[in-house]
Amino acid sequence: MSIPHVIFIDDEEDVRLSGKQTLELEGLDVVALASAEEALDHLSADWPGVVVTDIKMPRMSGLDLLARVQDIDPELPVVLITAHGDISMAINAIRDGAYDFIEKPAPPEYLIDVVRRAREKRLLVMENRALRRELSAQEGLAGRIIGESLIMAKLRETVANIAGADVDVLLIGETGTGKELVARCLHDLSRRREDRFVALNCGAIPETIIESELFGHEKGAFTGAHEKRIGKIEHAGGGTLFLDEIESMPLHLQVKLLRVIEERCVSRLGGNREIPVDIRIVAASKVNLLEASEKAAFREDLYYRLNVASIVLPPLRHHKEDIPLLFGRFVVEASAAHDRPVRALEQGKIDGLMARDWPGNVRELKNAAERFTLGLADLAPGQAGKGDVDGSLPLAEQSGRFEEQTIRQALKAHRGRIKDTAEALGLQRKTLYRRMLKYGLDKKDFR
Repeated sequence: MSIPHVIFIDDEEDVRLSGKQTLELEGLDVVALASAEEALDHLSADWPGVVVTDIKMPRMSGLDLLARVQDIDPELPVVLITAHGDISMAINAIRDGAYDFIEKPAPPEYLIDVVRRAREKRLLVMENRALRRELSAQEGLAGRIIGESLIMAKLRETVANIAGADVDVLLIGETGTGKELVARCLHDLSRRREDRFVALNCGAIPETIIESELFGHEKGAFTGAHEKRIGKIEHAGGGTLFLDEIESMPLHLQVKLLRVIEERCVSRLGGNREIPVDIRIVAASKVNLLEASEKAAFREDLYYRLNVASIVLPPLRHHKEDIPLLFGRFVVEASAAHDRPVRALEQGKIDGLMARDWPGNVRELKNAAERFTLGLADLAPGQAGKGDVDGSLPLAEQSGRFEEQTIRQALKAHRGRIKDTAEALGLQRKTLYRRMLKYGLDKKDFR
């Protein structure tokens, strides 16, 4: 039995049958009901349709049904049919969550237009929910630290190995390589995951207040300290403290941080009490701290205390083979965030992405994907938009088509040669074979 596109409710038989016929002539699957109570059996948060209902009906009115629908799913569209005297009531109902209202007798063209718009909105809501469920269901590091290159596989392995060891970690990587993402992964995979992850960008806070931000202060510690303040170190107790751009921390505060690391105690400004803190410190830098220490720009002893375990995050130019996968993922995420259909790329566009150096790394690539999704940027060479995926399809399926189209174009360009195609896509052969099997592609068809 097919799922109806529209449930049309009216206790007057001639109105009910007329509305049903009008919508069916437009290709919509309609269930016509004489009472609102009957509609409840069809409705759920996963139902992808539209409810069209009269307001005044015996037992359960259209407004009563609207209230029940709001409990089931506030984003399920309800269109009210109203007599002239009920218009003010219908307007109030829209404030309470109704999608729109149609005055009796309903002009067929207006009924069709309202229902189509409501159904398009409902389908978009359902597609985005499915996408978010899919993204949230991707467990483990493979769904967070994305990439099929050997260098990214090694990064995931390193993160997994270090996460369970309750030691301080130093992350080294250029701007935009995902240092905070890795820090959060270390926290989420550690025994501290039930406690706080507290992040502080040392380069974004003025030197005059960073000491108070880190260590906290007592009331009256300095002019303007009208009450006690808990610092980030103390606030992170039991959890993880992430210090980004630690190379920007003033040298006199590096001495105090070193003492915290060695003794696991903190003193608030203006106070004498030593407060024990159970924290794990993950520090990140975009420069080589050892070289900085040799130039007296960073304390050498602090570097060695932080560098119990270190992780180097690769720049995007060192694993360009992951660019199509990353860009496709970011396009899907941006489409969900902005309620836009997923757009696909022609092979020329993908080649253009692969040819760039991406000095801003993954962050720059993500921004480019968002601009592409919003139609704010072209991705030379070629013209964007010609390969758009059908916006009527679910987003997860559109993402799959994006990938399938990319593989088809590469196979065609290399006449079905697996070795050359895999190299062009930056995939291992076994990975390419798995994808070809998934999409029913045979290399013989491209020779």
